Amino acid sequence: MDKLLIPRNTNYKDLLCYKKSMVIYDLTYHFCKRFIDSKDRTYDQMIQAARSCKQNIVEGCIDMATSTASGLMLLNVARGSLRELLEDYNDYIRVRGENVWGTSSEEFKAMQRLGRQHSDSQYFIDIAQSRNDITVINMAIVLIKQCDYLLYNLIKSLSDKFTSEGGFKERMYHARVDKRGKTS
Repeated sequence: MDKLLIPRNTNYKDLLCYKKSMVIYDLTYHFCKRFIDSKDRTYDQMIQAARSCKQNIVEGCIDMATSTASGLMLLNVARGSLRELLEDYNDYIRVRGENVWGTSSEEFKAMQRLGRQHSDSQYFIDIAQSRNDITVINMAIVLIKQCDYLLYNLIKSLSDKFTSEGGFKERMYHARVDKRGKTS
């Protein structure tokens, strides 16, 4: 009955959006260490926004076991943190008079392919080590957009599943009814 009501393993580490959020956190951490003065408030804000995205995916997936509403809310908070980070990256580029890669540019397309093919942080950090700040930001922006897309689809999928299958309260009710039926 324990398995029926509360799954022991949520497998959040298997989610592609979680893996991408970890890459984004690690890349953001290395970007900030390299290009932003640690006394600048943006330094901490960017790292915390990236961390918040990753951590809210974890908490949201765990909370889904007993509260679909809480789980979905936290997954959406993860998206909000991701968008906050995206805005910080866009601000960095804008105030320096630089440009974000256009979606039809070769750089964007190449990074999009790399983002689809790789999910380990070290791969992207190794690339970023030899690139300038604007290139690293553009790399991060592409990864953020991919992660946001994955998170949106996860939220939609979980919402659809809840609509068709119900949630924790329905599982509790059915487990209690099944138990009563077996003892009668």
